[in-house]
Amino acid sequence: MALLRSLAAASMALSLLFAGTTAAAQDAPQIVGDWHGSLVTPRGPVVLVLYVTEGADGALEAKIENANQAPGQFAEVTSISVTGEHLSWTIDRIGASFEGDWQAAEHTWKGTFNQGADLPLTFEAGQPPAKPVVEGLDGRWEGTAKLNNATLRQVLRIETGDRGTIMLVDSPDQLANGVPVESFERDGQDVSFSLMGGMTKFAGKLSDDMTRLDGTYTTSVNGNVAEVHLERKTGEAAASKPPSRPQTPKEPFPYTAEEVAFDNPAFPEVHLAATLTLPEGKGPFPAAVMITGSGGQDRDEALMGHRPFAVIADYLTRRGIAVLRYDDRGIAKSTGTYANATSADLATDANAAAAYLMTRPEIRHDAIGFVGHSEGGMIGPIAASQNPAIGFVVLLAGPGTHLDQLMLSQQRLLGMTMGASEAQIDRQEPIMAAVFKAIIEADTPEDGKVAARAVLTPEAMATIGVPAGTDPDLIVGQVSGPWYQYFLKYDPAPVLASLTMPILAIGGSLDLQVPAEDNLAAIKAATAGNPDATTVELPGLNHLFQHATTGGVGEYAQIEETFAPEALKLVGDWIARRFVK
Repeated sequence: MALLRSLAAASMALSLLFAGTTAAAQDAPQIVGDWHGSLVTPRGPVVLVLYVTEGADGALEAKIENANQAPGQFAEVTSISVTGEHLSWTIDRIGASFEGDWQAAEHTWKGTFNQGADLPLTFEAGQPPAKPVVEGLDGRWEGTAKLNNATLRQVLRIETGDRGTIMLVDSPDQLANGVPVESFERDGQDVSFSLMGGMTKFAGKLSDDMTRLDGTYTTSVNGNVAEVHLERKTGEAAASKPPSRPQTPKEPFPYTAEEVAFDNPAFPEVHLAATLTLPEGKGPFPAAVMITGSGGQDRDEALMGHRPFAVIADYLTRRGIAVLRYDDRGIAKSTGTYANATSADLATDANAAAAYLMTRPEIRHDAIGFVGHSEGGMIGPIAASQNPAIGFVVLLAGPGTHLDQLMLSQQRLLGMTMGASEAQIDRQEPIMAAVFKAIIEADTPEDGKVAARAVLTPEAMATIGVPAGTDPDLIVGQVSGPWYQYFLKYDPAPVLASLTMPILAIGGSLDLQVPAEDNLAAIKAATAGNPDATTVELPGLNHLFQHATTGGVGEYAQIEETFAPEALKLVGDWIARRFVK
């Protein structure tokens, strides 16, 4: 996604994203079959089912199902092996692994799951126990929850099958999807369930005709009470329709689009797959290398049905500017591992892209630049500072302030749109600031973990909204990882000040993730010695450069526009004035 990785997102990262390759290992008859186990996370238990089979050559193959959040979807295990009584497996594309030992008395594999943090996990033989059947509620329910000054969309997805009745809750305005419920019960017209490890509880009543469900969410740690109103959707209203995205480019194109690939010599395992669009005409052409925001993304920076990089590439290529956009390492057709790659590591991918363009005769070698969005607006300057051949840099909602301060402002602004009260944020912010300070000031990663763990007392964990009993290491492991450490310690100013090529930085006035006013001011100050540095704030645009109402992340999917025409024109005009003949 194009979103900066917030602490909330990091602490919930154990909702598995599914991608991978076929596994291979030595023969292990005692492991072949189905195994299930449960992880305790801030979103509640995550039930994993491990399916192990034996291939024709006797090698082990395996896949994982997240049974209560994404039933029926599978992540292929990259490698699995049993050595004696020790089991290990990995899913490289998402940086997940398990190490455990056979417990003969219990007939279980007991060990540790890691995806940025260590969590205990025990696999038992067979499928997980079925949940109780709750009759009469299957289907899709949609409505709102009113919390403080925010009205948050809510969706309940309820389905009864072989595993009993499973309900998943979506709260699009809080970027929460597929949150599993616990203790789901119905007694006549009374309905109840809990979320987030029991921290949030729902109690409500069905209408006589079974088409409405009205009630409240009550959250124990902060006393919040939200009024909830839901309606059952039937027929076409219950069907999920693809969103309208009128700006997505459609063939035929008045330019050439080539599927290309290149290696990153700094990371031999990284082979990047890409699309190069070349304008009509003889050339040579100036060229832009697109750099995505944080979180592994494909070459189009696809998000919620939007393909902003495809839209930008189409526009710029029609303006006489070649564009190279690539799948992030480990994503889609690119190889390598994205998990734990720092922004500095990803900058080497961008420079590998620029080096590839240097081999193309259709490209002006003195007019190759970086166009980076969000964290890509941080990666671009890092890469340019290490590559004197770069001709220009464009920052689309790129950071200018120190990154720990940016994270705090982001959490405050987004929290308000997600229903948090100002008083609640005021209580949480000093804790998060102390966690960040512990990581930044630590001499070693281990020192950072110790210091952050000391901050996260049970009282502090409750204040930041984590369910009681949650292991602090679930958060500590994330914020002390390589990506987070580099990110929190990064100050954009010295790198920006070192750049001598033309720089354009733009931001939207409704950007709540990288607030334009503060960050553009910081970029302007850092580039004051550069005679061709431009900063522009565009009114009414959000972090994705859509025309928005509030700038909240919940609007991203609702808005049909992918990238505002005035932002496209601004970038196109700026590059064309300098490099298009």
